[in-house]
Formats: sequence, structure tokens, C-alpha cells
Amino acid sequence: MRLIDTHAHLSDLEDRDTIVHNARQVGVVAVVAMGANLATSKSTLTWAEDYPGFVYPCIGIHPTEFMEEEVQSTLSYLQEHIATIVAVGEIGLDYWHREVRKSEDVRERQRELYAYQLRIAREFGKPASVHGRGAWRDVLDLAVEHGPEKVVFHWYSGPADVLDELLDRGYYISATPAAEYSRDHRAALNIVPLERIVIETDSPVFLRNRGRTSEPADLVVTLKALAKLKEASEEEVALITTGNAEKIFRI
Repeated sequence: MRLIDTHAHLSDLEDRDTIVHNARQVGVVAVVAMGANLATSKSTLTWAEDYPGFVYPCIGIHPTEFMEEEVQSTLSYLQEHIATIVAVGEIGLDYWHREVRKSEDVRERQRELYAYQLRIAREFGKPASVHGRGAWRDVLDLAVEHGPEKVVFHWYSGPADVLDELLDRGYYISATPAAEYSRDHRAALNIVPLERIVIETDSPVFLRNRGRTSEPADLVVTLKALAKLKEASEEEVALITTGNAEKIFRI
């Protein structure tokens, strides 16, 4: 089986050769690596330079990083390297963030930054990888208004009506290791056809059922959980989700 991890924060991982070796051993043929701020975006590009044809960079400003002083520098860095990345991300909104909960002004600044990055993705024909915790309606509406043709809504766990609209627009969602246990995430994955799903690890997210953090080799956890949920073979799920990832990210 050929697998593509469509969302991993490699900049947060160490022992790089071991990480890559472990992933390849289980059939991972590519990893789309996320940036979240200036430092992690730079690290992500270094990963891609050191593992060409395996690590594909995706850089941007994560919604919980939007108040950092380096926002403008990060936006400039994104535009300077737009030709070398496969997507803009991880971008989006996070209304559960402590500072965002306190102030509508802060939420509005978060929305403005998200929309700005969506417009960059659209201008340069790049897909976007979108985070929407607690803000699914707004991330969708802004993606429709400002975004590119192809958008992946990372770890979707929002309401069914927003999900229906997302599918009508031709967008995608990702399956994560939480497909093993998260009620809301599993509900979304049940609704969405495999043709609109990609798989990921969100490394180094904590694997609740295993008591440790994840790495790209744990993409098999997501694969197995999604196959069981869909009552499909792992081979079928791998074939379809890998094809989706190749089409979205052009890898």
C-alpha cells in the first residue's frame, strides 16, 4: 500500500532519519509537512530540502499563532517561497483559544489573517489546509469567499449542515487518529465518501489509545480506523485517499 500523510508537524519532531525510515517501512511514500509560524515554516522547508520527493512543505500562520510579533515576517516568507510549497497551511480559525474567547476584536483579527492567507493561496493556485476548531461555520464561509478551489478541512468535527455545504463546494476533510475514538470526528467521517477524505497523523499529536505522541508511521492507525468505520478494506481506503492527496497537492 502507498500512503500519504497529509498533515504532520515535522518541525516538532527529532531524530529525523528514524522518523522517515519508520514511515517508509509502513508504506508512507510522502508527508505534507505543516508550518505554523516563522520558525516552524523555516524548519519545514529544511525538512523538504533534506528529504526531497518525500517531504512536501505547506507553510502559513496557525490560528493560535496569529498574535505573534512575526506575523508580517511570516506572511512575507510565505509569499517569497510560494513556488516551493504544495499548499498554504496550517491556517484557519480557533475560537476555543483563550485569547480569542475573550474578545470579538481578537476574533476579527484572526478572521482577517485567515482570509488574507486564503487569498494568497487562491492567487497562486495553491490548496489550503484549514484548522477550524470551534469555528466551522466561519472557516467554511471565508473559504468560499476568499479561498482557492481545493481546501482540506483538517480534523473536521463540526456540525452536519456545515459539512453538507463543504461537500457541495467540492472540498475535502481529513481523517486523523481520532477516528478511533472521537464521536464528532467519526460522525463526520461516516457521512463523507472516501473520495473526499485524505488521511493524516497531525504528528506529534497525542495518541489517546496508546499513551504516546504520534509520528508519520502512525498513519496506519488512521488507515485502520477509517477502514473499520467505512467497512472497507485497508487496501481500498489507501488507494482512494492516496489518490485524493496526489490530486489535491499535486505530488
